[in-house]
Amino acid sequence: MKRSHFPYSADRSWLLLPLFIISAISLTFLLALTSTQTKSTSSQSDFSFHRPEFTFSQRDHGKLPELPRFAPRLKRLLQAVYHPRNYYLLHLDLDASDSERLDLAKYVKSERVIREFGNVMVIGKADLVTYKGPTIIASTLHAVAILLKKAKDWDWFVNLSASDYPLMNQDDIVHVFSYLPRDLNFLEHTSSIGWKEYQRARPIIIDPGLYHSKKSGVFWAKEKRSLPASFKLFMGSEWVVLTKPFLEFCIWGWDNLPRTLLMYYTNFPSSQEGYFHTVVCNHKDYQNTTVNHDLHFIRWDNPPKQHPMTLTLEHFDDMVRSGAPFARKFAEDNDSTLDKIDKELLRRSNGQFTPGGWCVGGSGSGNDPCVVSGDSNAVKPAVSSKRLEKLLVQLLDSENFRSKQCK
Repeated sequence: MKRSHFPYSADRSWLLLPLFIISAISLTFLLALTSTQTKSTSSQSDFSFHRPEFTFSQRDHGKLPELPRFAPRLKRLLQAVYHPRNYYLLHLDLDASDSERLDLAKYVKSERVIREFGNVMVIGKADLVTYKGPTIIASTLHAVAILLKKAKDWDWFVNLSASDYPLMNQDDIVHVFSYLPRDLNFLEHTSSIGWKEYQRARPIIIDPGLYHSKKSGVFWAKEKRSLPASFKLFMGSEWVVLTKPFLEFCIWGWDNLPRTLLMYYTNFPSSQEGYFHTVVCNHKDYQNTTVNHDLHFIRWDNPPKQHPMTLTLEHFDDMVRSGAPFARKFAEDNDSTLDKIDKELLRRSNGQFTPGGWCVGGSGSGNDPCVVSGDSNAVKPAVSSKRLEKLLVQLLDSENFRSKQCK
């Protein structure tokens, strides 16, 4: 890939790193798995088997089977996005039972490949997450804080849900991102909030998850509030790819803006669709680092573009052409679309890791080539990397990039 393909020009100088020092790159994934689960019976001890972490939250109806219902989808997603250079944070929210959380931790500890690289952690002391409540942001910031403490060499933070799935292997993503400046934050955002002004910005909610240990819905106050005057609201997709420096600013906050906005969004419905967007666009050090795309392929209901449509085989060609590295959402009870992605895009067999340059084992007789690992810095991009490159070239085009920043 030619470096000149990316026309981005920052206010300060930067250097495109050549591929042979790709060890400087590491993507960090937070997976948030949400489904249906039984309630937790007691507080959890902190299992920390491996470094960094993914966040998965799930709920189950009825009596739990011997093997938890979340296990197949959870394992599949982890195997599909796994790469030894990345860090993964796994989290089941407080609704999950102790046995589910323990089974997840046992799987991570028992998987030889994961154990070898030690790059996956499970959060043992779970967070309570309320639908539409600010506890989602609290849980995300908790995960970021853990990663900042326990993982020193990462560049971007990616949040994924259980309904997400990759459309290309990690070699493709790492290869393309190795040519990008490390200060780019990918998040869909706009200040033209339309109907969200009356359904998000003006209502006031109280999230019981901030002071209760049992899950319930948010409470809606009768009063409404006016739009803020001291900062400008931005909203967009909750799926983000954020840089380590920006997240350090959100956590450590040498400026008071992140804390001020965190307090404001405490009473804001679906605050995960606005918090990071408003912080990044209201600070002069970060507002010129935004790329207005969440790197997901999503089909929205219309109107009002509030809920993503379930993707099926009929969307496959559009997914591929999009160049996006991830897509959502996929139904839990229909794996045919994921099977096609595995076969044609990831070249991954059922129950195995997505192969990459780090996998040096034989694949004959159905063997997993990643069971034998080589150099984790060996990257072999495939044709999917060209699709991602094309997408980023469009996003960073000089006539397109600045005009869509924090507008």
